[in-house]
Amino acid sequence: MATSDAPVLQSCIPLPIEEDRLLDIVEKAKDWAIMHGAAMRSKANFSPDALQFAPFILTPSSFPRKEFEKAVELQVTLNELMHCVAHDDEFLKETLQNTIQVDAFTGSLFKIYETVLKEGIAQPISLGLLRSDLMLETRCENSCKVRCARAKPYCCWKQVEINSIASGFGHLGPASKAIQSYILKELGYADRLVDLPENHALSGLCDGMVEAWKIQNNPSAAIMFVIEDITYNICDQRFHEFYIRETYPHIAVIRRTLTQIFEQGKLGPNGELLIGDLPVTVIYFRAGYEPGHYHGPNEWAARLLMERSMAIKCPSIHYHLAGTKKVQQALAKPEILKRFIADSAKIDSIKDIFTGLYSLDKGDEGEQAVKLALSNPERYVLKPQREGGGNNVYGSDIPGALEKMNEDERSAWILMERIFPPLSRGYMVRPEGKMPPGIVDLVSELGIFGAIIGTKDKILYNKQVGHMLRTKLSSANEGGVAAGLGALDSPYLID
Repeated sequence: MATSDAPVLQSCIPLPIEEDRLLDIVEKAKDWAIMHGAAMRSKANFSPDALQFAPFILTPSSFPRKEFEKAVELQVTLNELMHCVAHDDEFLKETLQNTIQVDAFTGSLFKIYETVLKEGIAQPISLGLLRSDLMLETRCENSCKVRCARAKPYCCWKQVEINSIASGFGHLGPASKAIQSYILKELGYADRLVDLPENHALSGLCDGMVEAWKIQNNPSAAIMFVIEDITYNICDQRFHEFYIRETYPHIAVIRRTLTQIFEQGKLGPNGELLIGDLPVTVIYFRAGYEPGHYHGPNEWAARLLMERSMAIKCPSIHYHLAGTKKVQQALAKPEILKRFIADSAKIDSIKDIFTGLYSLDKGDEGEQAVKLALSNPERYVLKPQREGGGNNVYGSDIPGALEKMNEDERSAWILMERIFPPLSRGYMVRPEGKMPPGIVDLVSELGIFGAIIGTKDKILYNKQVGHMLRTKLSSANEGGVAAGLGALDSPYLID
């Protein structure tokens, strides 16, 4: 959420748009979105046979070119960092030892991790399809209350989090650029398209899966998507499947829930994963990141079965744990990056993107963090070990949340300094929203995708593969599009 006095980035096109023209372009854009897969199933009126367009920003939001290029360049280093973290057993155990005592979900994941470590990791190769989320920061230091004196309305960008499971928008990121490119051309601003960066996130992520599939050298094997019981964000999943089938028609793709995997899955004589009689050599998780996906012991047994198999997992259980908020908080501690990255220049570039991250574990460090939060709660956000949005605690709600926790329960959370982004202004178009839409204040979060494949000792494949931009009302805390809080967008690069 931006402050009311936040600076404003320049708009892609002059605003406002004359009303009759606005009504016409919005109606056309809605139809274009549905007909090109920028769509979702409705949560309010769910039907497997119906789609509605995903909320979108009418014209692309501005983002500084140099900061965008910096984020793109840094992604391969962040891929390397996460890969090394995921394969450091001692670090994961030490970092999560308190959290797993009080967070049942993380504890259950950790039990699977301990089990396969004890038995011996069946498949040493992991596939990471990561997304590093970031926001522009308008203050020189998060702790200062003085606006940056530089002429530009931002200082730099800071990392919000890095996602290691079900990193969405691989399709909707490029689709956002496509819909806004259509809108700009219809409005007579085709000259602006040169400043919308190329975005090959869908092909880049899918090609990563295919590279992992090739490693196992089994032409009859499938890639399996692990899915929710009900998939609302269907386009962002199906387009991955459709891309693979169209580009690599010899590769089978199947979709199964955790419950179906329990019912149909087994290990073959050489540890291969079989779904019925079909071998699976790559597993792509689009579910399994929150407690609600595990209805009981059967779903947890399915997760363990997959981890015991020879299939390459995205993510493997250790990659999943590496993406927890507690691990990200630990990485922000002084000197800790030297454990994973040897190059001092790379270390400095990563340290620059960290905002303040604090442990809430029992002890002096945790007590100091609690005092920071209570002294000025509007400067902080409480984050649990969860993905998928809607789980954080912000601002004035923090004191009450902390008061309800004992010292042990606090270990399931981290404290993070809030980022104060600049504003942009534009039109947010929502299903059944007000017509014509009005100009609103917005803030954006940029996600950079990466793909990495390797073992503990060797990285085989490491690329930055695309991006997404998710934009929300400046008054909102959460910004998930699938959760109904944000909107599709794409960056318009400014100097």
